Amino acid sequence: MSRVVLLVWLVLSLVLVLDPATAAAQTTEADVYVAQAVLDFDDRKYDAALENLHRALALEPDHVEALYFTGAVYAAQKRPDLAAPYLERARAKSPKDPSIAYQLGLVYFAQQQYDRAEPLLEEAFRANPELDSLGYYVGFLRYRKKDYRGALAAFREGRSSDPEIQQLTRFYTGLALGVLGLPGQAAAEVEQAIRLAPGSQLTGPAERLRDTIVASKDKDRRFSFEARVGFTYDDNVIVRPVEDTSAPIEPLVAEIRRHKHESWGELFGLNASYVWWRTTDWEASIGYSFFTTYQNALPAFNVVSNLGTASLTYKTALSQLPAQVSLQYAYDDTILGTDQFLQRHTVSLSGVVIESAQHFTQGFFRFQAKIFESVDQALRVANENRSGDNYMVGFLHYIRFAEDRHYLKGGYQFDWDDTGKAEGRNWTYYGQRVNFGGQYTLPWWAIRLKFDLDVHFRDYTYKNTILPSYAPGSKWRQDQELTNIVRAELPLPANFTLAAEYQVTRDFSNIEVYSYIRNVASLSLVWSY
Repeated sequence: MSRVVLLVWLVLSLVLVLDPATAAAQTTEADVYVAQAVLDFDDRKYDAALENLHRALALEPDHVEALYFTGAVYAAQKRPDLAAPYLERARAKSPKDPSIAYQLGLVYFAQQQYDRAEPLLEEAFRANPELDSLGYYVGFLRYRKKDYRGALAAFREGRSSDPEIQQLTRFYTGLALGVLGLPGQAAAEVEQAIRLAPGSQLTGPAERLRDTIVASKDKDRRFSFEARVGFTYDDNVIVRPVEDTSAPIEPLVAEIRRHKHESWGELFGLNASYVWWRTTDWEASIGYSFFTTYQNALPAFNVVSNLGTASLTYKTALSQLPAQVSLQYAYDDTILGTDQFLQRHTVSLSGVVIESAQHFTQGFFRFQAKIFESVDQALRVANENRSGDNYMVGFLHYIRFAEDRHYLKGGYQFDWDDTGKAEGRNWTYYGQRVNFGGQYTLPWWAIRLKFDLDVHFRDYTYKNTILPSYAPGSKWRQDQELTNIVRAELPLPANFTLAAEYQVTRDFSNIEVYSYIRNVASLSLVWSY
């Protein structure tokens, strides 16, 4: 910190221009002494300057310029304890003068009284951000408070004629960019700091910081792996509809409800990803995941899912805000029982903007081509082909607390499922989805409690041609599907996690067959690498 203090004294000796409005309307004897003191100050004759300033103050104790320059002289002599009282009196007489605020702020800064320096320097910055070196001091104070985005704004808006202040500005700009997850830009700023003053005492630390930023990107783990095994209980495996005594009796509801619907089961999953190309700003990866559930009482509803992904991510900045853009392709294949059930090709374009250390927002667009299979094509019912395209656009906003130990999130998406006007008209819909969720980490054992609520409103485009069975073609189907998930995670030694999850899904539909309630509970052990 002694180096910063020395720089403060240099700036104090350079910034000595007062607002002309503080000058007296008529020249007085005190003004003459002040004018001579300024000349002495320029010649670095500090004792002579103080003698003339004391004479001026003896004649006019509240002479603003005499008070200001007395403080400036003591500051130049590295005597902040004597400078502060005179500058405080000058500010009391001229509270709106940004030059006085700046000088007094620098005196407090030199004494490391940052809480007193900050409001004064911020005030001067609002009035005139281009005051010499002011942007650096404001940015430094914001950086200390972990306001990294605000620090970047001050560093970039400020100006300085001092090469060492310029170097410090670049250095701290690099630190802020590194914290905000922009290593490429951070390394460039630190490199520029080295070039500005290659022989300074800061060059060594700057070079080490640059090398650390570059090396940290190269050493980041490229391969990740997760394995999961557990048990489940599902009280509605076949998704049987609920009985609604207030609505007309749908014969199909009674028929479906008589079948067995509950089962205990086992689950197993694998998830692996590999970053095969990485630079300071770009990253490309591939991944594969496998998931299966076995329903002991209803094996015809066993699920086997294979998913492959490829993604490309670019890290950048948007109006000084850290951001990243990602493009991803995914292919998944799902088997139900022993039969092919569903294949999907998904392309997603997403962007994340980090507004602050506490807030970030993700926006995304997704296209999905779905292919539902049928064991016997001849059995496919007219207008019931669910194959088609789905388009979705939306956003999620996160609020983070305690270094991500806790968070809240909320979002909205709009989607359109286009299954064709002829073959799949019964499944074409426009939907709106609202998401809420959060996490809270308990102080004991670091147990993570999570909650997610998803509400999906679907309005189908055409009247259903086969349901309800007692009046086919009479209703446009409307669904409101609510999904609640509660999850608790207990971290264990050796990268293990014990996870308990409960999910309840409730679908309200104006066509009785599609109204259902489903409760699924699971307990699983997860190992991560």
